[in-house]
Amino acid sequence: MTDDALGGTVRRTVLPNGLRVLTEDIPGVRSVSVGIWVGIGSRDETDEQSGVSHFLEHLLFKGTPKRSALDISAGIEAVGGETNAFTAKEYTCYYARVLDTDLPLAVDILCDAVANSVLAPADVETERGVILEEIAMQDDEPGDEVHDVFTESVFGDHPLGRRISGSVESISALTRDGINDFYRSRYTPPSIVVAAAGNLRHDAVVAQVTAALAGVGGPAAPVAPRSGGLVPVRSGLVSVVDKDTEQAHLVLGCAGIPRDDERRFALGVLNNVLGGGMSSRLFQEIREKRGLAYSVYSYTSLYADAGIFAVYAGCAPGKADEVLAITREELSRVAATGLTDAEVARGQGMLKGALVLGLEDTGSRMSRIGKGELLHRDLLTVDQLLARIDAVTPDDVAGVAAELLTCTPSLAVLGPFGDRDFSAAVAA
Repeated sequence: MTDDALGGTVRRTVLPNGLRVLTEDIPGVRSVSVGIWVGIGSRDETDEQSGVSHFLEHLLFKGTPKRSALDISAGIEAVGGETNAFTAKEYTCYYARVLDTDLPLAVDILCDAVANSVLAPADVETERGVILEEIAMQDDEPGDEVHDVFTESVFGDHPLGRRISGSVESISALTRDGINDFYRSRYTPPSIVVAAAGNLRHDAVVAQVTAALAGVGGPAAPVAPRSGGLVPVRSGLVSVVDKDTEQAHLVLGCAGIPRDDERRFALGVLNNVLGGGMSSRLFQEIREKRGLAYSVYSYTSLYADAGIFAVYAGCAPGKADEVLAITREELSRVAATGLTDAEVARGQGMLKGALVLGLEDTGSRMSRIGKGELLHRDLLTVDQLLARIDAVTPDDVAGVAAELLTCTPSLAVLGPFGDRDFSAAVAA
């Protein structure tokens, strides 16, 4: 077992089986947030398994040999705590927030649920119905669906292009045994990080986790590598979904950078200035000056070996062409001339403020150290992150803009357009 201090009050212990425990002691609070981060997500599934990670997220709270689903939820709620989970493309997280005195209870319940779920056949069928309803609900949210359409288009057959929830076909075909095989082969100690933040003692948390997960082990099944070169992001594609909606929903985007790329801080500044708030160029030009859209923003998605930079806008169908033209013009302008010094300074301030203000509770602190340990090569301290942001120069931002924003973008459109041709919107 190894034990390391990572700066400030963050400590890491690696257990003999490879499971990692990280804590951050936050004096002055009376709560603790604890999360079990599993480095398995939707991109680690085969086509036939699509949606199984998200299926497991539902099932692991349904019961263990010593607790029913009611025992799990009531055990946390009886002490005023809360518990939940979420699935992403590269990881799954199960978490709870409780009073500091109830941390041993939360660790025991959460670890039991994640490590010892029975996956009863009846529960599998119940949750299958719930997930199918969830997929139907997603299809009723065009502002969300258009992002899935864009991702599926630019990543093609790669697992990053699939919906996290899976499809109706894949969820309907998953068997209890198939789900259990995935669970037992993937949820192994080397892929698990337990993170906790709040009023705690590191050694006590390590002892609690060790006792709760004593029986977890077994060989890990091979997972598709995430470092075999960059995943290609396709350009120049147009995907149109004809749907009877009041608004047109547009996503225009291109390849970004992987999450550990040193240019991610410059890209964060660029993203904020282009479409990260009410003062951003796109918001000012499209909404404030012209009133063409209510919602318009840019965003980045960063993965181990791929990235996306994209712009979303929701507007009246008759204004879609104008919104797309203005967006292309603004992206081209920034690609050619970069940002002003004042804009870079504003973008840096937005990044730093969001980082620090987002760490004002134990849940966000827990997420920072858990996700950081799981996904990044180095767990940077807050001061180190702030220094990286401060070090971004206008030339750094101009370099990222010139590389990313000069590509031929891809486009996803959802709205009442029939078979209308939008290819001119992405023409070079």
